Amino acid sequence: MAGEQGANPLAARLGIKAGMVVQEWGYDDDTDDDLRAAVEQACGSELVDEDSDEVVDVALLWFRATDGDLIDALVDAGTSLADSGVIWLLSPKSGRPGHVAPSDVTEAAPTAGLSQTSSISAAPDWSGTRLVAPKAARSRR
Repeated sequence: MAGEQGANPLAARLGIKAGMVVQEWGYDDDTDDDLRAAVEQACGSELVDEDSDEVVDVALLWFRATDGDLIDALVDAGTSLADSGVIWLLSPKSGRPGHVAPSDVTEAAPTAGLSQTSSISAAPDWSGTRLVAPKAARSRR
């Protein structure tokens, strides 16, 4: 298996490492099973569901335009994050059902207390946007 010869490239793009606790938000029938499996393999455990109150290193937020308010979803996904934690907002790529415009993310992130740091192609149908709490906000926690 690819993971036995080094980091899985899907999980490596998300910065997932062994021992990290990863929480998943917005799971549905359309989420990418290969990406989910790669993350579980890289961190060495199952994904924690959104009802958990465990402190997590990474929140994977699957979000579609029809899922409601993006700001609320980002705030919810950040509730269990460790101070140095990261939210990966995973949204359908352009042209796919449920696509979220990049301008919507750019607008929602600061309102949710987050800074956008990078964007990647996370899976064939999903884009990933890395969001973190600004350093000043982390130091005040």
